[in-house]
Parts: sequence; structure tokens; C-alpha cells
Amino acid sequence: HLFLHLFFVMMQCSNLSSQAHSAGSQVITASLQEEEYASFRAENPEWTFNHLAVDYRNGNVYLGAVNRIYKLSPGLEVQVSHETGPDEDNRKCYPPRIVQPCSEPLTLTNNVNKMLLMDYRENRLLACGSLYQGICKLLRLDDLFKLGEPFHKKEHYLSGVNESGSVFGVIVSYGNASPDMLFVATAVDGKPEYFPTISSRKLARNSEEDGMFAYVFHDEFVASMIKIPSDTFTVIPDFDIYYIYGFASGNFVYFLTLQPEMGGGPTTGSSSAGREQVYTSKIVRLCKADTAFNSYVEVPIGCISGNVEYRLLEAAYLSKAGAILARSLDVAPDDDVLFAVFSKGQKRRPRQASQDSALCVFSLRKINEKIKERLQSCYKGEGTLDLAWLKVKDIPCSSALLTIDDDFCGLDMNAPLGVSEMVRGKPLFSDAVDKMTSVIAYVYKNHSLVFVGTKSGRMKKIRVDGSSRALQYETVQAVENGPILRDMAFSSDHHYLYVMSESQLSRVPVEACGQYSTCSECLGSGDPHCGWCVLHNMCTRKEKCERSSEPRRFASDIKQCVRLSVHPNNISVSQFSVTLVLEAHNVPELSAGVNCTFEDLAEMNGLVEGNRIKCSSPAEKEMPRIIVDKGKNGVKSITVSPLLCSPFRCLSCVSSPYQCHWCKYRHDCTHDPRTCSFQEGRVKKPEGCPQLLPADKILVPVNVVKPITLRAKNLPQPQSGQRGYECLLTIQGNEHRVPALRFNSSSVQCQNTSYFYDGMEMSSLPVELTVIWNGDFSIDNPAHNKVHLYKCDAQRGSCGLCLKADPLFGCVWCKGENRCTLKQHCPHPENQWLEHNGINSKCTHPRITQITPLRGPREGGVLVTIRGENLGLEFTEIQGNVKVAGVDCTPIREGYIPAEQIVCEMGKAQESQYTGNVQVCVGVGECRPEFMAKSSKYYYFVVSLLISGLKPNRGPVSGGTIVNITGSHLDAGSNVSIMFKDQPCTYLRGGQWLTCRTHASLNGYGNVSVSVSINKAHLQKDLRFEYVEDPTITKIEPEWSIYSGHTPVTVTGTNLDIIQTPLIRAKYNGHETLNLCQVLSPTSMLCQAPELPISLARQQEVSERPDEFGFKLDDVQALMALNSTNFIYHPNPEFEPLSVSGVLELKPGSPIILKGRNFLPPTNSGNGKLNYTVLIGEKPCVLTVSETQLLCESPNLTGRHKVLARVGGIEFSPGVVHITSDSPLSSTAIIGIAAAGALLILFIVVVLIAYKRKSRESDLTLKRLQMQMDNLESRVALECKEAFAELQTDIHELTSDLDGAGIPFLDYRTYTMRVLFPGIEEHPVLRDLEVPGYRQEQVEKGLKLFGQLINNKVFLLCFIRTLEAQRGFSMRDRGNVASLIMTVLQSKLEYATDVLKHLLSDLIERNLESKNHPKLLLRRTESVAEKMLTNWFTFLLYKFLKECAGEPLFSLFCAIKQQMEKGPIDSITGEARYSLSEDKLIRQQIDYKTLVVNCIHPENEKSPEIQVKVLNCDTISQVKEKILDAIYKNVPHSHRLKATDMDLEWRQGRGQRMILQDEDVTTKIEGDWKRLNMLAHYQVPDNAVMALVPKQVTAYNSVNNSTVSRTSASKYENMIKYTGSPDSLRSRTPMITPDLESGVKVWHLVKNHEHGDQKEGDRGSKMVSEIYLTRLLATKGTLQKFVDDLFETIFSTAHRGSALPLAIKYMFDFLDEQADKHNIHDPHVRHTWKSNCLPLRFWVNVIKNPQFVFDIHKSSITDACLSVVAQTFMDSCSTSEHRLGKDSPSNKLLYAKDIPSYKSWVERYYSDISKMPAISDQDMNAYLAEQSRMHMNEFNTMSSLSEIYSYVGKYTEEVCSTLFTSI
Repeated sequence: HLFLHLFFVMMQCSNLSSQAHSAGSQVITASLQEEEYASFRAENPEWTFNHLAVDYRNGNVYLGAVNRIYKLSPGLEVQVSHETGPDEDNRKCYPPRIVQPCSEPLTLTNNVNKMLLMDYRENRLLACGSLYQGICKLLRLDDLFKLGEPFHKKEHYLSGVNESGSVFGVIVSYGNASPDMLFVATAVDGKPEYFPTISSRKLARNSEEDGMFAYVFHDEFVASMIKIPSDTFTVIPDFDIYYIYGFASGNFVYFLTLQPEMGGGPTTGSSSAGREQVYTSKIVRLCKADTAFNSYVEVPIGCISGNVEYRLLEAAYLSKAGAILARSLDVAPDDDVLFAVFSKGQKRRPRQASQDSALCVFSLRKINEKIKERLQSCYKGEGTLDLAWLKVKDIPCSSALLTIDDDFCGLDMNAPLGVSEMVRGKPLFSDAVDKMTSVIAYVYKNHSLVFVGTKSGRMKKIRVDGSSRALQYETVQAVENGPILRDMAFSSDHHYLYVMSESQLSRVPVEACGQYSTCSECLGSGDPHCGWCVLHNMCTRKEKCERSSEPRRFASDIKQCVRLSVHPNNISVSQFSVTLVLEAHNVPELSAGVNCTFEDLAEMNGLVEGNRIKCSSPAEKEMPRIIVDKGKNGVKSITVSPLLCSPFRCLSCVSSPYQCHWCKYRHDCTHDPRTCSFQEGRVKKPEGCPQLLPADKILVPVNVVKPITLRAKNLPQPQSGQRGYECLLTIQGNEHRVPALRFNSSSVQCQNTSYFYDGMEMSSLPVELTVIWNGDFSIDNPAHNKVHLYKCDAQRGSCGLCLKADPLFGCVWCKGENRCTLKQHCPHPENQWLEHNGINSKCTHPRITQITPLRGPREGGVLVTIRGENLGLEFTEIQGNVKVAGVDCTPIREGYIPAEQIVCEMGKAQESQYTGNVQVCVGVGECRPEFMAKSSKYYYFVVSLLISGLKPNRGPVSGGTIVNITGSHLDAGSNVSIMFKDQPCTYLRGGQWLTCRTHASLNGYGNVSVSVSINKAHLQKDLRFEYVEDPTITKIEPEWSIYSGHTPVTVTGTNLDIIQTPLIRAKYNGHETLNLCQVLSPTSMLCQAPELPISLARQQEVSERPDEFGFKLDDVQALMALNSTNFIYHPNPEFEPLSVSGVLELKPGSPIILKGRNFLPPTNSGNGKLNYTVLIGEKPCVLTVSETQLLCESPNLTGRHKVLARVGGIEFSPGVVHITSDSPLSSTAIIGIAAAGALLILFIVVVLIAYKRKSRESDLTLKRLQMQMDNLESRVALECKEAFAELQTDIHELTSDLDGAGIPFLDYRTYTMRVLFPGIEEHPVLRDLEVPGYRQEQVEKGLKLFGQLINNKVFLLCFIRTLEAQRGFSMRDRGNVASLIMTVLQSKLEYATDVLKHLLSDLIERNLESKNHPKLLLRRTESVAEKMLTNWFTFLLYKFLKECAGEPLFSLFCAIKQQMEKGPIDSITGEARYSLSEDKLIRQQIDYKTLVVNCIHPENEKSPEIQVKVLNCDTISQVKEKILDAIYKNVPHSHRLKATDMDLEWRQGRGQRMILQDEDVTTKIEGDWKRLNMLAHYQVPDNAVMALVPKQVTAYNSVNNSTVSRTSASKYENMIKYTGSPDSLRSRTPMITPDLESGVKVWHLVKNHEHGDQKEGDRGSKMVSEIYLTRLLATKGTLQKFVDDLFETIFSTAHRGSALPLAIKYMFDFLDEQADKHNIHDPHVRHTWKSNCLPLRFWVNVIKNPQFVFDIHKSSITDACLSVVAQTFMDSCSTSEHRLGKDSPSNKLLYAKDIPSYKSWVERYYSDISKMPAISDQDMNAYLAEQSRMHMNEFNTMSSLSEIYSYVGKYTEEVCSTLFTSI
């Protein structure tokens, strides 16, 4: 069966229009929706918008902008504007210059609107600006008339700050008797002595009253204000309070603030301690009636969402809770709630601000309760006033017996008061991408709706139904460019929201219900405004839905949507007249009737029974024949439609597809004709409708009384009580009703009336005509008959124009008056007028007004255009009657315009003819003078038409070349023909030139002839043009730009020079942009990248590719869109303002830092470079560019200068710099310094004279020796004392410095490679197998077979045993094979473990058989098994290292490194003051001093300087390493910059810079010793500023390559650079080797002891070297904690919650099993086996070589110290006792007392492991399988097999022999 699918729509008859009518309505709705979005834009880019206010009484909008105040209509049309600036001013002028003269320089200054308040009581607007220290204007609301502008008192100056968001005002009314008060809160911009931060002012009713803005109360001690104490600015110099929002509620006024947080001391303030300022948000409360501000209370507010603190207030708004939200907050629906937007954190970073923000809600009642609790506790004497910025933080509260209720307004005690505990808001919504910047809310139908503006210009609509239930149900783009400013306002009816950015004010509907097309979409949107208007099938507000109050006509819940179902829902095509039952749910009343329509098959009435409708399917005769085998074509859809009849025109009613009838006398459309009043009034067909019949053109002259008769049919006769007929004419928007007379049913006449329309611009005006009766019953006008009103004299100023008018107009030319008029209006007799086709129908006195052209060739063919008046009414009148310069000119019919224009073709002129005028005779036959016209201008014949040349003479074969042909008189004639061989060329021309654009060549490449003709004159000249091959593009570099384009792009190709104006193009989203290119050569050109045509609203932080990218090279189409380029556009650089105020204060020479983002586009080849230009005033500055900063070396300027940055197509001014010169020393200071210097010199001279006398005394030698002995003793004592002091203090410093540092673990592959193959950087197992291509398949196949053998345990064991039996198989080979086997078996660790156990078992047996002492087992790596064991632990203990042991090991390494670097380290010998190794101890007294240098980050110069501790005896290389360690504290060593690639630059005052080097021209050379430069050599002071800069080629103080060769400085750098295996590290200790060329030896702190310069006999300056061994003890004590932590972690079975690795337990159990198997019960042997197995084989290696685990650099002194720790570790694992004496090595003595304790740890560790339950093979295999899976593809198995196979090749015979033997 085929089935008929049933679709249906059901609606009631009585209230819907027809389909045509519905379609029209939808179009209107759409257009209205477009009109709902209105906007107003800034008239001037500098006149940015600041504040907004809406008059709730009439909806007018008031906008405060820079230099302007606007009054706008609700639709944002400008009604009035008021100018407020700019004006001459200086912010330093106080009082302003309008009060008294000012000595400061005045400049034209913009007036920023800082406050805009509506004073409804006095019908005025308060507009406060930034000019003149912040005076205010009072403007009348109606017309912005200035009522007053008080400026002469200090109370009139609110604040000098020029930020629009810095002031907030609240008007408070006290009733009709008292004047209103104005509470003002403002930032003071560092001038607390001038401006109070918060105050209450009088708002006088008279705007010019003297007391306007006076403080409400003011006496000697108390006033209605609070000022910021000046002491606060000593703690935080840039302290200020920023007021975000204010409001009045109940008896209180509230302000929301953002202010710096102050602690107890200066270090908690601003950047004095190098820390970022912390801010806090607070709500301030004052009583309305409090004149002394005793009620001032501050409460911190914030919001915490998901462990993220939001503490930086951005915007706020006070609203009512609404019933739904109120239930959740436990408040009343009418209670006030505060919606607030916060940014993340507490640190304001305007240049790199976080986009993370949150919307929170506060209950105002709960805030007041918190304040009340604090007041009550304070008046009980608890706590302090706790307001640091008001200097009352530590003042204790005073106790007083009084009752504090909700309205308590404070006393003169315990005020002002701060609340320390933060009031936490309820987080509703957060957004980490698009920062929220503004908020507004209102309650709609009990729902609390919040509208939030964002940084990108979007508006979020959020429904808040609870403290944790907020739904963002819609987002709209409100303004093109964000951010949205704080001020937002509702229209007076709350239907619209006014939203603004700095340059655009928009009116946005609060709802956009019309966007939802279905009921489920509408009611599922979450917008409470929206409901479903059932009968109109649209989503809308309830009040916009007709008859929405009736049942089921308006759905407000998704459950109320109309649901229809049909049963049966399908029937066979062979079934007919089946009863279909439709169940309708949620539909309106259907009793009026329902019509069922089955498309065009059948139509019938439906039977309504409750909510059921019964219809019958079509009968058999009504069904078409259905072809079964046509698939979809056999399916017929059936639609059940309603009967749609409603009151509209008759024709549209009866022509609708429904059974609608027209009642003529009721003027109504109905489905039931029985309701019509009269039988005669029923109309079913269009022919019966009352209608006007088509009429000829209805002409009515203006101001003439005339009836209008119209033909019609079926006109109804008005019945009793019905009014007669009228004609309705709409003339220029005005309706004119004229009584009409119905003659009969077929005729009606509009009565005698005259009509008129304004203006003479139109000669006739068509007017809509409607015939109506009974007041508003209209008669259909299907022919759209119109009345044409006309004026004869409009646009007909000459006789010819008058007579050519439509004859039906009846216009005549009245000669007596020389005007066109109606016959009856011409007062002269008939023979005095002219009319068309009349007796007198020929106009006299024709006149010629214009001739074009005025020159032409004698050969003729020129088309001359003659314009004038009265030039005949028929073509025959001028045919043959035109002569130009005496030559016949043949008129052309197509160019003739009666009376106005003649176009004629010139004949050939004689050589004797040169010039003449134009003659036209109008008429047929002899020409009479009154019909003759002669021109005043002459026509000239051009004699010398010449062509002199053609340029360019070559172009692309695709055409498009603009060819310029030069010559003389080339503008003559009417037409030019330029032919390139057989092809025409489109031309333009001037007097001496012709230009034309070539077409594509039809004949390919080559030369073609060019011919030029002007009309019939052929210009002779041999012109040639060459078509050459089209240009090609081969390369574009770079293949990137920024959105705004205009970056240089170098293009390489061929034949580029043949293009005159090459253009580069980009196309995106259907929009194309172009830019210019400059041809450099035939193969290259330089282009400026086109901008990407992307709207600003769509710009994101992502790169975009254009849809097309190519070149517009004349008509070369192949290059319009290149397929070979990957051109990409990166986001534009974005600049941030220099400062919040826009003005940056600087000292001369200080760099200017411009911050922003996207300064270096992220190109594929690294960061791309853009050409930035920064102008300071008119002068450019030298730039250093990074990703987020431009460092500008400011030119030598002073004063205020605008900063302008240009890059690509962007030009941006981040603000103004104010450079103030340093004040020179006063003359008094100079005299004082000179006098002090003279006294100092005199003192020195006296001392020298006294010293000289002393030196001559006879006992000089004896005293000197005595002094040396005393000095020696004191130095010995001092050294011991220092060692003891260091032992006590250094532990704490190390622990605190190392806390929290990141651990740079190596990845698994690098870690294992460094252990398995030490010293080899790029091992083959990491690379793909490298074999020639022709052998690739064969080799891989063979290796796979060899891999199968390796996985055979019998073969593998046999193979290993065979290799170990060979004499040539070295120790190195054993380790290599073991490592290679482990890399192959990495993915099969179960198998590898089994093999290892077999090998170890064999090794134990061999060891016991050879009678070796059992303790020697696993001591050395003498077998493959021992190395495999090391590798096995390496694989399986990686996780334990990362999670547990790595942290103490890394801490030990860092502690050693840091402790070593606290004292001098000799960069040549590696000896150090602090060491654990006696060999590496400096045994001399080195005088040194610790310095702090402030280092600039080498990759981000704008980041804060980093303080680094260095020594003045450090070499420059050592300083560079310490700086890099400090900068990259937590960065892996391989990711850091290298010290050898950087130079150290010392930045001194006034821009001086010096490159410091280890060796340069200033290096000191004494004899054959050269000492490396140290900081002391350069006399670098404490707190010097250093910077690491890329290595310079030369510097002023560098070594001259031509005079001093590369000395051993480079040698020793290379010597200490570690690249090989760790075992060879100590062998690479730098030696002091003379320079081979100069013989000079280099030294740093100590000269090598092998040289004779330093002898023990010189006791004058040396001490006994052993005395310095006490430093070993001091260093050991400092590092003791870190050594203990490491040993404790390693020797613990469950340290810090980490379980013992299974591998350790498993291997120890295996060794115990082997011991049991061989009857070894000596606990010392078992202990030694385990120690040799794990600590010796694995841990000692890791401790000595931490670079195996971490990405670090290990110096030689650190290596020496780690070796001592490793030795101690080994001794701790030994069971033998060490007898120590005075001759024992110092490193053994150092830890002698600790080793017994460590041994006990080891024994306990082994004992605990043995007691643990055994691990089953199944569990171990599962663990090994998991480890294999985790590191499956770390090594290239093929390469590993190839390396192993090389040993097979070497020992083939031996391996084969062993295999055959074993078989």
C-alpha cells in the first residue's frame, strides 16, 4: 500500500486574514523589528560618550559626551545639543583661570562629562565636566538652556580628575518644604587638600543662587564631607577611591567603591616593595540626614565562585528582588537587591587584565544587618575602627550604653567605622572570555531579569530565578565596538534598553520574541517576555497578541503549545471516505466552524465535538489516479486548513481559497452567508463585488472646480441609517474627503471641488483615489485608478515645452503673458494664444543655447548636438534646415527631442571653410526671420589633427593596459575610434591625449598596428603595440599580514613591469579589498597587503584565511585568486592607554613602554616582525618590540607631547607623555659640595704628612711583624666565628628560597636514554632505520626475523652467554648490548624480567662456583645481566622518582648549587669558598661583598625588574649565569637562553650603557698572568641595573681582534662546558694553560698552586690553609636537612603516602630466594646483595648525576659535592665498619657521625621490605604489562635490532657454533 500522509494546521475562522494578507503582515513585522534597533553615533571621534540618563516621564534621552550634551528623542534622533568644550585650561590651575589668572601654560582642553543627573523636581539636568577643576552646569530639560553655572567658590569645584567614571552623584529629596540634597563621591587625583572624596551639597531651587553646591553643614571642626588624609599618600602615593555606583534606599545613601588596600606598614602599599597593588571593593553607607558624616561605614564586598575570588568591582545596579528570586534569598519581593559585576582577583592590571568576570547578587537587607552587627559590637567596645586610609585603623572602639536599631545614624564617637569581614555575594553567572563591564536589571512578571554589557559590545540577557539559578537565555551584539560603558537605562515603558560604547549609543529591545518561529522555540527560550500567540502563529509579548485574555489564545508555558493528532494517521490509497478524527489540544474555541481541505482534491466542513474534529477523506471520484511505481510522486499530501474569513476587501475575501462570503451591506467577510443582512448583499464571486471599473486617465487641473465621474458596478444602495458616498484623495500626505453622488449601481461622481498641491517641481501629481460609503466602507479599486492633478505652468517655461504637453491637459501658450496656462485662464483673445494642433500651433523665435562639440574635422561625420528653445514640434519642421559653419548638417530622428534638442551629422567641408555659427530654421518651406535661430558661439574646423606617440607600447596578452596616445586637437569631433589591429579599444580623451584600455589579444603574443580615427578623419601615424606573455607570480613573502593590512609583501614573478598599476587583493565573505603595489623590476614588486574585510564586531583573537587572495594585474584573470598561497591574517596589534588618565609622567631619558597584545604575529617561522613607528610629538623614537610591549627610547624632549603609534593600517594614540626635566642643583648646594671637597682634600694631605713621619721611625719592621701576627690570629678567630654563624643562619635561608620551586623533570625517553647510553645525545634507537632505499624492504624483513629470535628465550640466553664468553667483548660492549636488549624488550617487560632472572641466577651460580666472596656479587658491571638490572630499575622506578624521590633530590641539588654560589667560586679551577669536597675548597681569604643587581627580563623588558644577588668578585660569565638562574627560576635549563649567547649590559643613568665582558681592553695583565674581569673591576655599585642583551659583534670595551687574539677565556669556557658522559666530568676540570700565542696565563681568584707565584712561605698575607677546612663543616651543616630528606625518602617503604615500588620488593624477594637456594644464610651477604642490586646500581648513579632525571646544568663544584653525598650513601649501605683517624680523607670524616644513623635506616628498610607480603607472578606480570603499554613506542625497535645485529655479524661463527651445540 501507498499511504497518504496527513499534515494539518488548525485555526479559528473569525480572526485571521488570508494567506496573502498574512504574508504582507510578516513583511511589516520584519521591517518593524529592524526599525526597533536605533543608534546614535559620535559626531567627532574625540567626542566620546560618557554618561546617559533617561527621563522616565516622556522617554527623552540625555547623553553626556566629551564637549557635548545631547537631548535625544526616544528613537535617538537629536533634538538639541549643548556645547561644553573644548576651552583653554590647565589642570594645575586652582582656582581655575575663569576665577583668577593662572601662570601655568594654557592649552585647548576637552571637557569630559563626569556626572549627568536628572533633577525632576526643578526640571533640570546637572552636567558636571572636567574643565576648570570640575564645575557643573544646570541645564533646562526641555531645550538644554543653561540655567546656571556656579564657578566662583571652592565648593563649586568637584574634582580635577578627567575620567568619566570617576564621579557619582545621588540626589536625595526631603519633602516639599526642604530643598533637595546632592551626595557627591569622587576620585581626587592626588589632590585631597582641594577636593573631598565624599560630601553632601545643597541643591538650591534657584539655579543661580549663591549657595548652590554649598556643603549642607560646615563649621570650624565638622563638615558634611570626608577628605583623604595626606598621610595616606605617603604610604600609597597613587592612592585614590574610585566610585563605581551610588544609590539611595530607605534612610541611607550608598556608594560602591574600588580602593587600594592598606596594611600596617609602608611595604604593604604601592610598589615601594616591588609588589603589585592589591585593591578591594567596598560599599559605603551614610544616613541621608547625617550632616556630620558620623554614620560613615565601609564594608568590603566580593564574590567567590568555584574557589575563584572575584574582588574587583566593575559595575553595579540596584533593583527589586521579584517574587521568584526573593524566595531564594529569603527576602520580600519588594526588597532591594544589588546586582554587581566583579573581575577576577584583587590586582588591577589594565594592560593585561583578566577577562574572567562574574555576576553576583547581594541582599541590601543583609548588608545592613552586617553593618548593624558591627555597630553593636563596636559600641560594646569590641575591636577597632579599622579604616586604614582614614588613619583610624588601630583606634579602639568606645563602649556606650545605647540601643542601635536599623536606622541608627551614628554619634561623634566610633566614627567613621570599617567592617573587616567581607560580605560575600551569591555568584550567579561567570564568563572567562568576554569580560562583563555593565549591568542593569528589572522585574518582569515576578522574574528578575538582568542585562549585562561586555567588553566586546555584546549584551547578555540573564534570567535570575534563584541565588544559584541563573540562565543566560540570549546574547545580542548591542554596539559595533565594545566595551559597553557602565551607564545603561531602560526606556520609560521598559520595552527598550539604551546601551552605549564610547562612540555609539544603541536602543535595543529588551525582548526579541519575533526571532522564534515555533511554539516550542518560543517557550523554550527562557525569555519570560515571550509567549505564543496561537491564532496568529507567532511569538510575542502577551499585550501584543489580540484577544490574548481569552482561553487558549496565548500560551505562556511550553505545555500549553497546540498539539494535534489524527487517527488513523495514514490510510491506503484504495480506501475512500474514511472518517478521520483529529484530536486538538490547547486550541481556542472552535464552535465557529472548521473547514477540512485536502489540497486541491476535496473540501468539506469538519464536525467539531469537544476537542475532536471529524473529517472524511476524499471520495473515489475525487481521488486522482496514482501511479504506484513512481515512488515519491505517488504520495499526495493532505492539508486540513481552517476557514479563514475576516473583515477586509470584498475581492480578496471571495478570491481566497476558502469558502468565504462577502456581505455588501455589512462590509464583512464571513464563512456563513446566512449572517448577511439582505439576500441581495451576499457575494460569492468576484464579479459580484462592488468595485470601480478601469478608467481613462483622470486629469484634473489645480485650482479648477471640477467633478470626477467614475464607472463602477455592484455599488450598494445605502440602507436606513447608513451614510452616503465620499471620495477620499490623499494629496501629499493630506486626506481630502469630497462628497460623492451615486447615480446607480454602475456610476458614482465626486462632487465639484478644486484641488491643489505644493511646489513647481512636478508638472503633474498622481493621487490615490478611494471611494467610500457609510463612513469607512471602501469600494474595491482593482484597476488602481488614480487622479492626476496638473499645473500647466510647472516645468513649462517656453512656448515649445508648453505645446508639447499632453493635449488632454488643455494647456496653451498665452503670448500676451508669455506663460503656459489653461485656455480659460488666458485673458487675451483666441488669436493671442498658441495651442497644439490648433490654428496657431507654431512657436516663433527659436533660440540656440548650447552646441556640442565646438570643433571637428573637415572630413565630416561629426554628430553635433544643438540644444535650445522652440526648436519645432515635429521632426519634419527642422529636417534639412540645419547648417553648421556653412556646412549642411543632417538631423537624426533618434536624437531629436521636440522643442528642446536637435542632433545632426556634419557633411564634408571645403578647405576654404574654417569656422561659422549654427543656423536652424523651423518650418516647412521658405524660412521666415521669426522662425530662424542663430547661435552666438562658433563651430571650428580643425586643420591639424596629429598623433605624436603611444605609451606604453607593450602590455599583457590578457589586456587591460591603459594606453596613452598623445597628439593635438584630440578632443575634436564627437566620436573616436581606436583599433588594435581588428579590436576596438574603449577610450577617454582630452585636448592633447587619448587613453584607452586594451582588450585581450585574439591573436596571441606579438606586435599589432594601432589606428586612430576621429569621426571620418583617419589620423596617419605608424603606431605599434606589443602583446607579451601575462605576468606570473612565483613567490609571496611573507605570507601573512594583520587584519588592517598595509604591511609590506615582496612578490616575485615574471613580466611584472608590464603592469602599470598592479594591485593586490583579498576577498572575504563576499567583500573585496585592494591595495597598491610598486614594481621594482621585471621579476619583483613590493606590495602593501590589503586589509581583511572583516567586521570589527567579528574580530577575534584568531587568525583568518581569506576566501581569495591574489592580484589585479590589468585584465590578467589567472592571478586574481592564487591557489598556491597560504596567505593568512593575524589579529591586529592592540594598544592599551599609557595610563588611566591618559597622561604619563616621565623624566628625560626614561623609556616609554607601550603595552598591548599581538605586537608580534605568531607566524610559522616564529614571531613575525611588523614595522612600528612611534612618534613623540613630531619626533620618532627607537623601538624594541616584544609580544606585549613596545619599548620606546624617548627623544630628548620636555613638555607634553602626544604619543602616536602606527603599524600597518592602524594609527592609535595611547595618550600623552609629560616629560619634566630634572631640577638642577641650587647654587647653595654647589658651594656646600665644593667646601666639603676642599676640607676633605686638606684632611687627606694632613694624614699623608703624619704617615710619612711615622714611616721613618726605627722600629718600623718590628711593629709591622707584630701587626701581622695579631692580624693572623684575629683572622683565624674570625673565620671560625663566621663558619659557626653561617651554620646557624643558612639553613633557614635555603629552605625558604627553595620552597615552591617547580621541578623540571625530563620526559621518560630522555631520562632512560641518559641512563642507558650516557654521553650519547642522538642515539640510533631514537631514529628511523637508515638504509639505502633498494635494501629497505630486505633489511626490515631480516630484522623482523631477528626480532623473533630475540623473543625466543633459549636463543637470547644462548646469544648473551656466547658474547660474554668472547675475549674481545669489552665492558663497554656488555653495557651497550644490555641497554639495546632492554630497548627492544621495552614493550615486553614480562619477558625481559624472565630473561633477567635467568641471567642473574646464572651469574650467582658462576660467582659461587668461582669461589669468589659472595659479597662481590653485582658490585661491578662486568656482565650483561648487571647492566640489564640497572636498566630494569631505570624503567620501573621512573614513576617513583617523579612522584616521590625526585623532589628531595632536586631540593638537594638546588641547595648545593645555591650554597656554593653564596661565596666565591673560582671560574678557572672550580674551587669554592663553600664546599663539601676538600679538593674543591678555596684555601685562602677572599675579600668579597654581596651586591644586589636589578635585572631586566631579556625577553620582556616591560616586566618588573628582577633582583639578583651576586658577588663583586664574580666574573661576568658567573653574573650572567646567576641572572639567568633568577629569571628562569622554574624553567628547564634546555629552554633557557644561553649565557654564551648573551652580553651583560650595565645600564647607568642618563641612558648610558656598557657591555661587560670577562676579557676586554681593560683587563689587567701582570707579568704573564691575566686576571678575568669581575664586577669589582668595573666598580659596579649595589642596586645597579643590568640587562642581558643578544651577543654584540663589537663593543667599545671589547677586545680588538686585530691586536689581542682569542685568549684562554674562550678556552676555559669550552673546557667547563659539559657535553660528554657524566663519568668524564671531573676529568674535564679546567686547567690553567698558557695562551699558545701570547704565553699569558689566565686566573680568577687563586693562581694555580703549581706555579711559583704563590708560595706557602709568604706568610704576610696568607694563613695556614687547613684552617679553612672548618668551612666544610659549615657547609655540611647547612645542607644536612636536604641530605637527610633524600636518604629518608629512599630508605622508606611508604614515604609521604607513596607505596614501595613493586619492582624493589620483587627483586629483593628474588635475591632472598637465590640465597635460600644456595644455602646462604649470612645476613651480611644478603644485605650486600640488596645494596649492590639497588642502591649501588641505581641510586648512587642518580645522586651523582641528577641531570639524568632533571633538565638542569651541573657545574664541576656541584658535581664534587654530589660525589661526597654519593660516597656517604654507599658507606651507609655497607655492612663493614669504617675505622677513621686524623689521616682519613676529609669527606669520610665529614659524615662519620651520621653514617651509623643512616645504616640503621637501611637495615630497617630491608627488614620492612622482607616482612611485606610477597608479590605473585600474576600481579607482577600485570604491573609489567601496564608499564610496557605506557611506554610502548619510546624507541625504534628496528634501529635497536640493527645495532644488536652488528654484534651477530662480529661473532657469527661463535654464535652459530654455540647454537648448534645447544641443539
